[in-house]
Amino acid sequence: MVDRLVNSEANTRRIASVENCFGSSGVPLAMQGRVLVGEGVLTKMCRKRPKSRQFFLFNDILVYGNIVIGKKKYNKQHIMPLEEVSLESIADNQHYRNGWYIRTTTKSFVVYAATSTEKQEWMAHINKCVEDLLRKSGKKPVENHAAVWVPDTEASVCMHCKKTQFTFIQRRHHCRNCGAVVCAGCSAKKFLLPQQSTKPLRVCDACYDRLKHVPSSSSGEDSAAVAAASGNKLNTTAGDSSNDEDSDEDIVSPGGESHDEPRFYGDNSVLSSADDSTIATPSSTTTATSAMGLSVAGEPAQANPNPTAAAAAAAAAAPVVGSHC
Repeated sequence: MVDRLVNSEANTRRIASVENCFGSSGVPLAMQGRVLVGEGVLTKMCRKRPKSRQFFLFNDILVYGNIVIGKKKYNKQHIMPLEEVSLESIADNQHYRNGWYIRTTTKSFVVYAATSTEKQEWMAHINKCVEDLLRKSGKKPVENHAAVWVPDTEASVCMHCKKTQFTFIQRRHHCRNCGAVVCAGCSAKKFLLPQQSTKPLRVCDACYDRLKHVPSSSSGEDSAAVAAASGNKLNTTAGDSSNDEDSDEDIVSPGGESHDEPRFYGDNSVLSSADDSTIATPSSTTTATSAMGLSVAGEPAQANPNPTAAAAAAAAAAPVVGSHC
């Protein structure tokens, strides 16, 4: 179904609309053979709390960004090559529902959909695009992915030493190799993780001890660089940044807009119900956070039939003591 949209006027307009929504903060997305397969809002589990993010699924990349003005403007554009993407479903629990992992070599995280149907649609379309892309390219699925970071709210003490309590002075840090929340003392070293960055990254002591004994498949020059870099101490007073957009607060347009279901343009159901000449607009910012019992900035959360889940989710959304990296 996606192939019939290649080089179509409707697809060209949709991609142009996405580019316009990101403005100068984004990169051009139009290219030969690229198709916008679907779009919608998902709730991304960030370091501090779950936040709404606008996602765009193309036949070769997955793009997401911060919502600045609902249906009109986004920033902090992130582009993930689908050849690197791997999905894994997450079982529902008393806190969150309709979630799954999105893993790549450089970044991995958890997202949640508003309903189980939307979760199934998103996962099915992403997996289909990945399978088609790998089949056409003849490449094999990527096996090594970046770790999913443990949310700050799940660690009141260092997950390595089990002693250091996090406060305004004792900051939280994340190991780039395993994703654990650790103190500065337990993550004072850095190691070159080539799949994630060309620069050495902060790792916990446990990962450092394990990684330094792993034979490198790099050239001799690269191995020397790894050995030199892995022993460097971090400047723990200044801290370091993950270059993640999650440190920014969301800016959403006022008003209680209803949740818009995601659009998937390769489906016959979508094509028959929507005029191809119409440029679809991105979904509302009131999305899956409401289904999870969480609130979008400036807007109240929808009623949650499970008060325990709502209370737990509200606790997770509360400000966390300590700064982040």
